[in-house]
Amino acid sequence: MRNIIPYGRQYVDKSDINSVVKTLKKDFITQGSIVDEFEKKFAKYVGSKYAVAVSSCSAGLHLSCLIYSKKKFENIVTSPITFASTANAILHSGKKPIFCDVDVKDANISITSLKKILKNKKIGGVMPVHFAGNTCNMEEIKNICKKDNIFIIEDAAHALGSEYKCGSKVGSCKYSNITVFSMHPLKSITTGEGGVITTNNINIYKKLKIMRSHGIKKDFNKQKPWLYTMEDLGFHYRLTDFQCAMGISQLSKLGKFIKKRDEIAKKYYIAFDNTNNCNLLLRDKGNIKKSNHLFVLKINFKKIKKTKKNLINYLKKKGIGSQVHYIPVPMLKFYKKLGYKMTNLNNAKIYYEQAISIPIFYQLKKKSQIYIIDQIKKFIKS
Repeated sequence: MRNIIPYGRQYVDKSDINSVVKTLKKDFITQGSIVDEFEKKFAKYVGSKYAVAVSSCSAGLHLSCLIYSKKKFENIVTSPITFASTANAILHSGKKPIFCDVDVKDANISITSLKKILKNKKIGGVMPVHFAGNTCNMEEIKNICKKDNIFIIEDAAHALGSEYKCGSKVGSCKYSNITVFSMHPLKSITTGEGGVITTNNINIYKKLKIMRSHGIKKDFNKQKPWLYTMEDLGFHYRLTDFQCAMGISQLSKLGKFIKKRDEIAKKYYIAFDNTNNCNLLLRDKGNIKKSNHLFVLKINFKKIKKTKKNLINYLKKKGIGSQVHYIPVPMLKFYKKLGYKMTNLNNAKIYYEQAISIPIFYQLKKKSQIYIIDQIKKFIKS
């Protein structure tokens, strides 16, 4: 496996390691000032008023779903083309996920399908997923949700560094109530594990800060300085100071990470644009910045009379790692038991049949990328 080019890989340098070591030598390695510093720098980068660091993106999505628990309708619409944690967070919060079909062009939530669902079902929230770093049409989503005051949570696990058409960064919450990011090792930046929630609402911010730490709020009483109160049934979803120190260090390099991923993506687009039986996720003509968390090829395996398994095994033998993002959530065993089916999710089904993620990460060498392109083309044409 050492010789295999992975589909993704974290980049950690000496400055990241030194920042962690320095923090480990401090008096506070958790619940200290570095967490607050990271949150402020993160909020400044994405253009939001507030940011809350949590133990994972899943934790962030869970807390976000709980925030509007007193709303009248408990159904939340989301994409079937996402990791299980997106839908799981909805279930964990006592609500029901409703799956909306995706747009064939970018595998993001389909506006046409969303309108149909909102017309026929009682919906309290919408959770669009910025798949692979391609931004959803958030302006349109906000407009159609505005009428019924539907709560919007952006799952931006893939999208740190991406921008909307207007130029604002994903995470600015220009079109949503809350945005949630992942700091998993394969994402734009990493804190090992971790997540960040952003919002512009002071009440949501205060609630999140309490809910991530057992629902406990310190009571700053001069006469009784030990006092605290538990305001809600919260969770242990805190991120440590040494993780946040790594986050600050990684955030300072995010610009060059995104630039390199963009260069790699452009080479793939040029290489595969005119390859028969091979399609790409939409490449925006307006040069909108995106994180390029994944690079997905959609291959018509029926036409080339081969299978996805054939390709994955072929690439593995050639020392190239690949992955499938994702098995549609309604097809997972647990969700099948709950009665979910792929009804009205035809685009998602076709996407899954064709999609394969190929290597894209900061350290990917030009020579390796040329080799990857050549091997995939040989497979398709042979």
